[in-house]
Amino acid sequence: MNIETIKLHKLKMEMKTPFTTSFGTQIDRFVTIVEVIDENGLSGFGECVAGEDPLYSEEFMDSAVVAIKKYFGPLLIQSELSHPKEVTEIFKPFKRNNMAKSGVETAVWDLYAKQIGEPLYKVLGGEKTKVEVGISLGLEETDEAILPKIEEKVNEGYKRIKVKIKPGRDVEYVRLIRKHFPDIPLMVDANSAYTLDDVETLKALDEFNLMMIEQPLGSSDIVDHAKLQKEIETPVCLDESIDSYENAKAAIELGSCKIINVKVGRVGGLAESIKIHDLAKANNIPLWCGGMLEAGVGRLTNIAITTLSNFTLPGDTASSCRYWDMDIISPEVVAENGVVTVSDKPGIGADVDFEKLNQYLLETDVITKEDKLDMVFFD
Repeated sequence: MNIETIKLHKLKMEMKTPFTTSFGTQIDRFVTIVEVIDENGLSGFGECVAGEDPLYSEEFMDSAVVAIKKYFGPLLIQSELSHPKEVTEIFKPFKRNNMAKSGVETAVWDLYAKQIGEPLYKVLGGEKTKVEVGISLGLEETDEAILPKIEEKVNEGYKRIKVKIKPGRDVEYVRLIRKHFPDIPLMVDANSAYTLDDVETLKALDEFNLMMIEQPLGSSDIVDHAKLQKEIETPVCLDESIDSYENAKAAIELGSCKIINVKVGRVGGLAESIKIHDLAKANNIPLWCGGMLEAGVGRLTNIAITTLSNFTLPGDTASSCRYWDMDIISPEVVAENGVVTVSDKPGIGADVDFEKLNQYLLETDVITKEDKLDMVFFD
């Protein structure tokens, strides 16, 4: 597999409704679509999920684009590949920059699947042809305002409701939700907004029979989460803390969580996601696939990884129309009664619609064989 050209399509997509977490409120989503093109002109697509600002992690859109243009793109073009798993090893000398790496690596997986005429999910070892999905709801201006949003999504059949919490919007907020929806599968996501000083508040959530509390403590923490899990009955789910196989292994050994949220971009790509999947399965830790407000390319990549057997909890891959008036793929992702049917089409399962993409396009950067790896130390 020889990559001749890489294109970075930088988009600005307006969200249908603002999305509020403990980080703040997001109205626009900046998206980088990575297109890798082989010697025959066949394209594979990946999505770099880094946001505009370094809030979720240290990565952000501009830094990811620079990393791809300066390092990962030229290095990939100079390399000969027989399988997408080799991309992870090629990029291994470079520390972190996982979302930049993943944007490129997932595009190579899509290209490879198209080259051999197989759907991506089968190439990854997936088994399911239908996957259950949930919905993630941001904070509203008032607690009561979330209730009609939840009712709408329950009526649409989503298999799990996730709501964001933060200090001051937690116990009484969840109590209100449970009063109106006593039996729905419900989880909360704290996005690292708490510390161990808040253990009594987090203990108070035990009465609400939550599926899990996602990433309550520090974004890189594993040790304090182990202490917290011993204090509360609600299963702790780690998100930001799990950025590699090694950290997943440490978290499992320490008892830091009972559930893991795998985000392909956060861990550096599909090959690393598979390794984490296999580790978690061997240790009876259920998985689900979280969302990063992806456009269609990243959404389809998430669906593909979710077909692996140990993704047993509903993920965040809701319908495209939940987030966008118009997605960049055709057909768009559609969840019917909380279930997405996995496409058997080669690759990610849909076409990138450039007529739609161009309506969001800010600019496209092109990397070719003429672009050399720009490093001071390189052998």
